[in-house]
Amino acid sequence: MPLPLRVVVVGGGVSGLTVAYHLARRLPAETGVAPSITLLEAGERLGGKVTTRQLGGIAVDTGPDALLVRDACVRDLLVDLGLAEPLSRPASRRAYVWARGALRPLPAMSLFGVPDNPFALVRTGILTVRGAVRAAADLVLPRRRLPADPSIAELLRPRLGAEVFDLLVEPMLGGVHAGRAAELSARSAVPDVHRAVTAGRSAYLSLRERRRASVPADPARTPPDGPPRIAPGMVTLRGGLQGLTDAIAAATPGADLRTGALVAALDRVDDGTWTVRLADGEELTADVVVLAAPAHATARLLLPHSAAAADALDAIPYAGVATVYLAYRTQDVGRPLDGTGFLVPPSEDRFLVGCTWTTAKWEHHAGAAARGLTVVRCAVGRHGDRRWQGMDDDAVVDAVHLELAEALDVRARPVETSVQRWPGAMPQYTVGHEARLAVLDTELAALPGVHLTGAGYRGVGLSGCIAQADALATRIALAAARTAEPVRS
Repeated sequence: MPLPLRVVVVGGGVSGLTVAYHLARRLPAETGVAPSITLLEAGERLGGKVTTRQLGGIAVDTGPDALLVRDACVRDLLVDLGLAEPLSRPASRRAYVWARGALRPLPAMSLFGVPDNPFALVRTGILTVRGAVRAAADLVLPRRRLPADPSIAELLRPRLGAEVFDLLVEPMLGGVHAGRAAELSARSAVPDVHRAVTAGRSAYLSLRERRRASVPADPARTPPDGPPRIAPGMVTLRGGLQGLTDAIAAATPGADLRTGALVAALDRVDDGTWTVRLADGEELTADVVVLAAPAHATARLLLPHSAAAADALDAIPYAGVATVYLAYRTQDVGRPLDGTGFLVPPSEDRFLVGCTWTTAKWEHHAGAAARGLTVVRCAVGRHGDRRWQGMDDDAVVDAVHLELAEALDVRARPVETSVQRWPGAMPQYTVGHEARLAVLDTELAALPGVHLTGAGYRGVGLSGCIAQADALATRIALAAARTAEPVRS
């Protein structure tokens, strides 16, 4: 019989928790032995940026507030954890953009801010007639030669014109990546858009075909003789998404999940194993080390073993953001909240990046709205905008409230507020990101047993992190199975 595989996971966010969860199940099934899994989180709680708190009598998420269930591995995880029912979905698909001094409806049929019909946006005031004509010129413009790794600006602005780009594409980037389109890699940050646009001559026609091919199926129902099925789309948990990471941790059998455990160094041993040294002096021996910490923290651990890997990791920038919740009496909000919220283009030079109408967006918050409470979630900060970092919480709330008073006709102060700061939280997939990942893949091949996963590499957001961790656990389990001795009956 082979010895148990000793696994150390560094980082207790959703990435580290998910890979530990899957390894705890797949290694016994595929190698015939129970693994020894230790997860080390430097902070005082597991879950990373997935945090839920109470505000105005409802559960609100101060980190990610939605989960995209497009990938089968995400749906399977929810089913396995017993979280598939009941999920909450957005009560509306309507959203807005704050442009030209007013909230204007975003097109329903769009992909990353690129509309099916730019002329329909003239009626909303988002585009001028001139902007719509310029956007429609994409249908006749010749194919452009692009660099191997174009920025999103290089990919879309010459095709669609300044108005579509500045008023639709840029605010979508701010909401998803907290980044700027002139710096983000189209291949890495929006790979679906990059593939669609480069597949044809016209960006509009290519994206329209992409949308038609990806129309979600009708909502699935629970079959009487099988596990629940989850229709693709955006969901959340009724008690908050911290319930997801809590459930993953609780369902990881036999693992030693530690908090307040700062890793000081990673040492290579002659026999092919690794020594993980903690700041308190404890040393752990590992056959497999999974680094699920932010890129800059991982760079520090890999520097003694690969300067090239450390340089590639240090070259991944991170943007800081803050999540601001404000609870108002509904009678003090003059504008009907008939959608999910609004985005703000950088060209508007506002403090806000976006605003989610929490009690209007999610089905399960209808009760709060019925009680006369309106809760909104606001985002401030993006790459290059650090104004919020020099302000105290009261000043941040005041600045957000002032802009909400204009956008939503708010006529009184909020009755409750919350400010959650996330400095250095959002990895930026800038131009050259794919090349940096290629360097990391090459360098890690010379460090057998060491693996990376997390938002800094091949997918931001909860679903991206879960998918990467799932794939990594599969690779580790398959490699362990190839080296394991046959299990005797």
